[in-house]
Amino acid sequence: MAAKPKVDYRSLRTLKTQLKEEKLGRLYVFHGEETYLREYYLDRVQKQLLPPGTEAFNFKLLEGKETSARDITAAADCLPMMAARTLVLVRDYDLFKAGEEERKILLNYFADLPEYLCLIFLFDTIPYKPDARTKMAGALKEHGLVVEFPRQQQNDLVDWIIRRFKATGHSIDTETARYFLFLCGDLMHNLAGEIGKIGAYAKAERITRQDIDALATPQLDAVVFQLTDNLSAKNYDKALGILADLLHMQESPQNILGALGKYLRQLYAARVALETRRTADDLAALWGMHPYPAGKLMAAARRVDLPRCRAALERAAQADLTMKSTGADPGQVLTDLVLSLAYG
Repeated sequence: MAAKPKVDYRSLRTLKTQLKEEKLGRLYVFHGEETYLREYYLDRVQKQLLPPGTEAFNFKLLEGKETSARDITAAADCLPMMAARTLVLVRDYDLFKAGEEERKILLNYFADLPEYLCLIFLFDTIPYKPDARTKMAGALKEHGLVVEFPRQQQNDLVDWIIRRFKATGHSIDTETARYFLFLCGDLMHNLAGEIGKIGAYAKAERITRQDIDALATPQLDAVVFQLTDNLSAKNYDKALGILADLLHMQESPQNILGALGKYLRQLYAARVALETRRTADDLAALWGMHPYPAGKLMAAARRVDLPRCRAALERAAQADLTMKSTGADPGQVLTDLVLSLAYG
């Protein structure tokens, strides 16, 4: 399996520097999974360019599905009033799928952007899929800045989690913060909501794992991780109890099986890593995961051998085929799979 492409954080660092020095450019593309960060920096751009009370005159929002290239250039040509800059935000306009005439208009405009303008193309509900061979990609690189807002690295998220809990009047140690991150996922928007909930209801000043387990809503991947971790540790009753809880909460058996299959592939990779004297860091780089779950996977892989990992993958694949191609009850197929992994 090929390693996931490395994330380039340089564009975000460049944007931070431009904001700090108050030297924002004229053309940007904002995209990426981390919507919390994307909205945070978009808000910072707006506050820096638009003095209070001038937003109605100097801020233009265009929705891509209802927008043409001429609409964009017309909005961008509006001179600012009582401010130095005009901010035009174009949401979900696909620069690379636009018609030839549309692209030609924009390419000509990008080559001679007004000094007062800040034009931002925001990719929200549509994916950003650039083609580096096109004139459009070259124009964006030459005249603008394409800023990716990727999922953040574990250490940065842990520091952020500690600061957010501090703002609620609580403290949390690094290891507990890593556990919280593992349980609730690494998207900041979701984490912020969970921190607010835990901070409001936790009674003691120090946040503990017990607070997190009692109050946080775990992500499916984390719950399935716990299920299969108990399987590898031979805690079969606990594993089956977790599955029963998931089904009782009406979690889709198909989604559970998808998460279970992913874990088994990761476990197999961890076992191969051990066989070839690789480390948890190697596993994390291969799967694009944080160090904490990579370490837990390596620990689980030490409890199983390679043939058992391979057999588990084959059983999961057979269950997936059965679930998709027969009329069998999906919940029963999933339960039979977990039973076979436990006692097979």
